[in-house]
Amino acid sequence: MEVIDLHILSPEGPLVQARVELVTLPGVAGPFTVLKDHAALITALEKGRIRYVEGGEEKFLPIREGFVEVGNNVVKACVEV
Repeated sequence: MEVIDLHILSPEGPLVQARVELVTLPGVAGPFTVLKDHAALITALEKGRIRYVEGGEEKFLPIREGFVEVGNNVVKACVEV
């Protein structure tokens, strides 16, 4: 199974720390999905939900806004919930 590390933080503290198969984020230019070996990027996030698949189970986290950095099979998001 191909995995990426997902770290989602809020000002209150860590929300998610997991090894996931994919993550879909609500980018300001539209939703996008990150898979293993995705190109590096930094972008803003808008109100919506982060969807991720961990161990074959689909999970969701609603957010108000935030930022995300993707690189080296690590997704780091700082969000307001």
